[in-house]
Amino acid sequence: MDKIDKKILRLLQQDGRLSNADLAEKVNVSAATCHRRTHQLFKDGYISEVRALIEPEKVERGALVLVGVVLDRSTQESFATFELAVATLSFVLDCHLVAGDFDYFLKVRVKDIADFNKLHSEQLLALPNVRQLRTFFVMKEVKDNAPLDF
Repeated sequence: MDKIDKKILRLLQQDGRLSNADLAEKVNVSAATCHRRTHQLFKDGYISEVRALIEPEKVERGALVLVGVVLDRSTQESFATFELAVATLSFVLDCHLVAGDFDYFLKVRVKDIADFNKLHSEQLLALPNVRQLRTFFVMKEVKDNAPLDF
């Protein structure tokens, strides 16, 4: 990867809707060269996907909730079982195995507190091997989905 490839990545990270022609102009290469390079960045796994960022409030998902999860035991089997189950929950945006007081942190988007309360009692508490859930309602999103700095 050279500085042109890095510039392509930075520009696409800022605006994934850039046309190939606009991108080529910004990195000062021909459209054919830019297309080839961008295709290679996908092929080599530097770009995993391209998608739109949706405004959560516009689709009634304005409440952001972080959930700390403690499992009842720390075994590979209990982790695997939990991960398979949580992967099926469409309201869970992110799931991270962490070190410290919790085993996992979940990032959840819901309509409101009542919506979360229903999901909490009907689905989150029913996840396998869960001993404890700690819920953190986000009051203000200061920085989210920031571009990678490289």
